Amino acid sequence: MPSAPKKTAQTIIDSENDYLGALKGNQSGLLTAVATQFQAQQTSQQVNLGHGRIEKRRVSISHDLTGVPDFPGLKTLIRVQSERQVHRATVVEVSIETRYYVASFIDTAQAFAERIRGYWGVENKVHYVRDVTQGEDTSGIRTSPLIQIWALARNFALNLYRDKGFQNMAQAQRRAGFSLNTLKDLFRMK
Repeated sequence: MPSAPKKTAQTIIDSENDYLGALKGNQSGLLTAVATQFQAQQTSQQVNLGHGRIEKRRVSISHDLTGVPDFPGLKTLIRVQSERQVHRATVVEVSIETRYYVASFIDTAQAFAERIRGYWGVENKVHYVRDVTQGEDTSGIRTSPLIQIWALARNFALNLYRDKGFQNMAQAQRRAGFSLNTLKDLFRMK
């Protein structure tokens, strides 16, 4: 019986679509092989400054699948090496991380870097806010359809906050929770 990631990849390929996915522990054989066999053929580097930190990302791609287990539609291996330097007063904290991705299509290292960065933008703007700021993961709601209703309500609130120009969702949520006038303003009520 095929593993879930392999089955999902096959379903995507069968529907004539492509995938770009992160390799994680649940594909340990594939992850180990990719990490061991990866030989960069093209590399793109990005440096971002802001919020008291410097982030350097090096995205490398390879189309050489030698030694990599068969995986449906696999055409590109991607390695993302990230270095983050956080400056706090007189201390600089450095963290280094390497992640691997697989894709069923061929593109440039720069294009893959932009796609992966775009995904993290969504992750940070939506999923992180819902998990951390709105406490979705700690919610005690386990009954359908309440789960879906609360997810819609959380997304609705985020969209209202962003529509009103809030950049910080935690601040928007606090203001809405403590001020009837802010709530009226969000819902355009008099």
